[in-house]
Amino acid sequence: MLYREAGQFKTSYAADQAIFPLIEDRIGMLATLLVAGAVIPAIGGDFLLNGVMIPFLIFALAAVGLNILVGYAGQLSLGTGAFMGVGAYACYKLTTQFPDVNIVLVIVCAGFFSAAAGVAFGLPSLRIKGFYLVVATLAAQFFFEWAFIRIGWLYNYNASGAIEVPGREMLGIAITGPAATSTTRYYLVLAIVIVMTWLASNLIRGRYGRAWMMVRDMDIAAELMGVRMLRTKLLAFAVSSFYCGVAGAMMVFLWYGSAEPSAFSIRVSFQVLFMVIIGGMGSLLGSFFGAAFIWALPILLRLMPELLGLRIGSQTVDQISQMVSGALIILFLIVEPHGLARLWSLAKQKLRVWPFPY
Repeated sequence: MLYREAGQFKTSYAADQAIFPLIEDRIGMLATLLVAGAVIPAIGGDFLLNGVMIPFLIFALAAVGLNILVGYAGQLSLGTGAFMGVGAYACYKLTTQFPDVNIVLVIVCAGFFSAAAGVAFGLPSLRIKGFYLVVATLAAQFFFEWAFIRIGWLYNYNASGAIEVPGREMLGIAITGPAATSTTRYYLVLAIVIVMTWLASNLIRGRYGRAWMMVRDMDIAAELMGVRMLRTKLLAFAVSSFYCGVAGAMMVFLWYGSAEPSAFSIRVSFQVLFMVIIGGMGSLLGSFFGAAFIWALPILLRLMPELLGLRIGSQTVDQISQMVSGALIILFLIVEPHGLARLWSLAKQKLRVWPFPY
């Protein structure tokens, strides 16, 4: 009885097309934002914020970007880690070249450099698709990994070969660097993720999102109906890479503090892709579900032996957590190939008619 649409009448097209059509959905979203913005920072320590929440939000944003390309536009990609690296290195260069510019503006601007890289390596999508497109984006991954190591200008010729985040302030509060607190960085990451997710939602529900889904479902029919393949596909690559670039910049500047080229290896590309697949392709909410499953679940599994009072070596715990995570991934793919977002949607449909079967 807690989730019903009886008595909630829609008197306009705007109400009928609302993202949260039921008042229960709106209350649930407000409660989620309240927990994320007030409860977690109040009760969580540095481990919860630095080790769980900040990386969860960053990977969720990267998954949103990849979901735009894979889930909505139907273009496969394995270059997510490379595009995140482009955003991180671009943010580092912009920060060192323009030290007086607001760090939030620098992080956002870094995404445009990643978008340009995405467009460049998205050009083959006009001729190839499927596995061949995956190979083309994989070339971007290998190329940028090589560039991050060999081109010293990207990391200002540091002897260590790594990029080190300088300290920056905003309104007298330290945002980056050793002086920045985990709470401050968490709030900044949370704000950026909320705004960019809202923008992605509006973009997908508009004409560009509909064009992407037409290309995904049947590109030949979409082209016959007037959809321009060049602009539509390259825009999908640009927007997706922009989101990944911003996520990469936040990863280094608001989480790691410094990073080497190995931080943007192909392992990151597969990790984000698994988040999209497990969460549900073509679902923004699924991007958050997938990020929570892939990132937070192994952490919980590592903490279980300690909570249960079992004395197990750290290496054994890591191996067991990887085995359990892999088994759960396979189980979810068998039970529901459309991801956790589909399970969430089915649960809501059952609640609407409960206790009746239909």
